[in-house]
Amino acid sequence: MSKSLSLQEQLLKSGLVSNAKAKSIKTEKNKQVQQKRHHKVEIVDEAKQLAQLAQAEKIERDKVLNQQHQAQTVQKEVLAQIKQMIEQNRVPIDSKNAEIAYHFTDAPKVKTLYVTENLRDQLAKGKLAIVKAESGYALVNSDIAQKIKERDATKVLAWNEPQSKFSAVEDDPYAAFEIPDDLMW
Repeated sequence: MSKSLSLQEQLLKSGLVSNAKAKSIKTEKNKQVQQKRHHKVEIVDEAKQLAQLAQAEKIERDKVLNQQHQAQTVQKEVLAQIKQMIEQNRVPIDSKNAEIAYHFTDAPKVKTLYVTENLRDQLAKGKLAIVKAESGYALVNSDIAQKIKERDATKVLAWNEPQSKFSAVEDDPYAAFEIPDDLMW
């Protein structure tokens, strides 16, 4: 039977290392072992430290990449939810009767959406909102606009959030006087 050769013997046999070099490495190794045994000194293995450092860096890099991947996945899920909410709750616009131009801003540009008088009134009262959809702009109810705004505020372009009917001023000298319903300006 052939006896398995050590790495040193294999290197010597293949001619990659000379006898003198092999002996010097062996004596250096023995010196380190003796020094460690007699003086209880820790011998620093630089290759081992570098390997551990590289492993720690790889683990940290993998953690960062995993966090980025998870953030991208969450962002995709949120966008899919928003798209689904818009498509399911879109208020249809009657294009034949939509003659009133409703202006709103989309980033630095002013955009126009033609709506009916009823839709314009609902937009003004905050019952409807204009949101950015994949295929342009859509009208949705205020509760859906609130849900979209919670997920991504940049998707809600025009929404007059409903407020109290009148904001009462404490020191209003005309608070006791009612405005007549038939008053025309």
